[in-house]
Amino acid sequence: MPPNDHLHVIWQKGFLMDKRTTYHEQTDVDNTLKLREVLTTLPDFVNDFFRAVSTTTSTSTRIKYAYDIRIFFQFLLNENPVYGKYSMSDFTLSDLDNVTALDLEEYIEYLKAYKAPDDDDYITNGERGLKRKISALRTFYGYYYRHEMIQNNPTLLIDMPKLHEKEIIRLDADEVARLLDFVESCGDSMTPHQRVYYEKTKSRDLAMITLMLGTGIRVSECVGLDLEDLDFNNNALKLIRKGGNEMFVYFGEEVEKALKNYLDDRKNVTPLPGNEHALFYSSQRKRINVKTVENLVKKYARHITTTKKITPHKLRSTYGTNLYKETGDIYLVADVLGHKDVNTTKKHYAAMDDTTRRKAAKAIKLRED
Repeated sequence: MPPNDHLHVIWQKGFLMDKRTTYHEQTDVDNTLKLREVLTTLPDFVNDFFRAVSTTTSTSTRIKYAYDIRIFFQFLLNENPVYGKYSMSDFTLSDLDNVTALDLEEYIEYLKAYKAPDDDDYITNGERGLKRKISALRTFYGYYYRHEMIQNNPTLLIDMPKLHEKEIIRLDADEVARLLDFVESCGDSMTPHQRVYYEKTKSRDLAMITLMLGTGIRVSECVGLDLEDLDFNNNALKLIRKGGNEMFVYFGEEVEKALKNYLDDRKNVTPLPGNEHALFYSSQRKRINVKTVENLVKKYARHITTTKKITPHKLRSTYGTNLYKETGDIYLVADVLGHKDVNTTKKHYAAMDDTTRRKAAKAIKLRED
């Protein structure tokens, strides 16, 4: 029996058994194949670096490294006259060794606005994009420098791009209630055609939004859930967290109700082959993807607030903020959100909130009554 992409057959102790390929396993396979394609567009010596980091990084991280490092070499080809006659395959480690700190400072400036190959549109990077690309390059250089394959590491001679702290955007309590109410009843204002589609997806959309608001899981974790990951006996989800760790996250009665209502409708969906285990389906009867969830959250949220750009990550921030306000336990918040470093959690959730700031406005009197 030939295997397909999501189900393969194995022999164990004389028995023929089905082994389900999970969403995360399949994503790793897809990323690995994609990475191999990208590596064919980079200098040969780059392969040594990616083999070395394969045991300490996720496949998604390595894909990002590959794209970021390719941009660096494209910068050298396009902007540095020394390499004007080079092709990508001409680069060697000695070229890496000859790059200076000044070259990297020019590279940072280049990253702020550059044209992609075969495209007239400009690609821009903000603070976070700049920092990620320079961090990737620093990791890349660090590998060859530690192994004494190059003599210079100019990435250590430049300052990392600075990140300015941004106000955390989240929904207030009344906005959360209005968002959920709107998902449940917004069909009243739709055309008959719009209402047909809305009714088909309402229970799914409400279940996903309620789940993210009630547990703080990432959108990637939400779309990666399989039916088998639900445990209603304990009201728990089995998650593969960022970095590959497995853990259980627990949910309350509101999430339970929304999930069970959706599961009743899910029984009427005949999924496409290979998608039978997915918890949440798209209208194409496939596992729903991150982009679709981002779009539907944006679609509903814009009717609730025009001053806040609400994304699935903002729903996660809303949950983290509410949990910290209720418990005051930053370590619990870090654990439930799946943060490896509690300092990340402190930075986002233990700061002064708006309620405290408003008190400051009334604390000082400039004139006595």
